[in-house]
Formats: sequence, structure tokens, C-alpha cells
Amino acid sequence: MSDRVHVRAHAKANLLLRVLAREADGYHGLETLFALLELHDLLEAERRPGRDVTIEVHGADVGPDADNLAARAAGLVLDATGRRFGVHLRLVKRIPAQAGLGGGSADAAAALHLVNHLAGQAVPRHELLQLAARLGSDVPFCASGAPFALAWGHGERLLRLPALPAVPALVVQPPVAVATPEAYGWVDAARPAGSKRGAVALDLESLGSWGSVARMAANDFESVVFGQRPAVRAAFEALAGTGPFLCRMSGSGSALLALYRTPEQRDDAARRLGTRHGVVLPTATLAHAAPGPEAAGEGEV
Repeated sequence: MSDRVHVRAHAKANLLLRVLAREADGYHGLETLFALLELHDLLEAERRPGRDVTIEVHGADVGPDADNLAARAAGLVLDATGRRFGVHLRLVKRIPAQAGLGGGSADAAAALHLVNHLAGQAVPRHELLQLAARLGSDVPFCASGAPFALAWGHGERLLRLPALPAVPALVVQPPVAVATPEAYGWVDAARPAGSKRGAVALDLESLGSWGSVARMAANDFESVVFGQRPAVRAAFEALAGTGPFLCRMSGSGSALLALYRTPEQRDDAARRLGTRHGVVLPTATLAHAAPGPEAAGEGEV
């Protein structure tokens, strides 16, 4: 067994996101349709003497090491397996932070799998997903490897769906961040006291093609974020004007996602947008399961 393994930690996008009532524990229930993107971070885990988790991060500033979700995830697996060794993580950030693209969640999910691989797969898959649910509402989906799934509750309940064909995509990251707790507060403030979200009927037919997904795509955070962050609204309007068949904000923002029918349409849209509304990242949706941990040689990550 290799002492070093690595994996790609893929970004997620929310094609449908409904924020339900605030529950007694202070958290909101969710209904969401997830898709994986080619856009990814890179995470390597190395077995080391001792019992501790250390991490080095290259790229975006993601805050103190002690708060890093990947480091926390690695610690959970070490705890579950008796702290028989230490782990050093090397994270290369490519997914924008505080953008609603699940970068931290993807890194946490990758760390769960990598450290479990180093531990000889000692933690069964169903228990690994329970650990994922303790880390955040996006982590179970990222840990599942599914390219397309419906989730509800706090993200811990997942229904894997048949993958749709990969399509070209653009991610636009406006030059403002949106803190998720703040966005939930805006949603609560905008809703009348005691209001509840109405019912919605979802079936495999309505989720079986990009055309049907585009017709039902929505995000409850959009209206409040657009009101609080005019730069996000302006970027959304510019992106929607490039002719995508689907354009939405992902998660609680501020990143925006647009899907196109051809790479040429996507690339033309990127040229038209330039950098006026923030960073533009060409990518695509995934039509296959995310890859698992692989042995890493020098320089591969």
C-alpha cells in the first residue's frame, strides 16, 4: 500500500436549491439538485509518524489550518481508526472560496476517502458518509462520487440519479464573497413569519434531460443575494445575456454557473464577458463518477 495518495476534489453546482423552514436546531432543511463539475482542487495525503494532521495549502487563502474542513475530515477518520498514524495533507486550491461551489466540502470529502485509503479502507462506506454529514450539507454529495443527485434534509439524504451527458459550462466568480450564514439570514428576513415553502413534484422524467432540468432550475438565495450584492446581480445579467440554456447562482453564492450546448458557445461567451464581472472559469459538467484515491508519485499533485 502506498504511503501517499491523491485525488481530484470536484466542485459542485446546485441546479435547484429550495430553502425550507428553519428547524428547532437552528438549521434549515434543503431540497437541492446537485451536479459535479470538472473544476477541481487537488488533494494529496501522506502517512506520517505520530497521530496528528498537518496541512499545507497552495492557492486561495482559505483561513486558519485548524478550521480547514479537509483537516477536520482527516481527523475524523483517524479517530475512527484508532489514530494509528499521522497524516500530512497538501491542498492545491483551484475552486474559488466562499463562492457556493462546495470547494471546502469537496476537499473534506476527498480527505475522508484518502485517509480511509491509507487506513486500509477500515471505515465502511456507509459510516464514511455519516462522517461526511457531520462536516456539512454538501459533503455527503461530494463524498458519494455521484455526478448527479437529488438531496434533501441537511444534505445527508441522497438519491443518485442517472448522469446526464457532459455539457460545457462557465463559472463566473464576482469580486465579492457571500458568507453562507449571512445568506440564510437574508432569506429568513425576506420571508413573512411562519411562511412555508410550497410543494414541488419531482420525478425521473423531470430530471432526465438538460431541457427539463433547465425548465425547473431555481435558487431561493438568488433574490436576496442580488438585493444585497449588486455586483452579483450585474454579473448574472451579463452571463444570462450570453445565450446559455441554463444560468443560475450556485449555493448561497456568489459564483454563477451557465451551461451551453457547445464548447464554441461557451468559449465565445467567455470572450464576451472578459473580466468585467470577475473571474471567468471555463469548465464542464461531469457525466461519470468522480475518481477515487490513487497512488501518488513525486510531483503528481
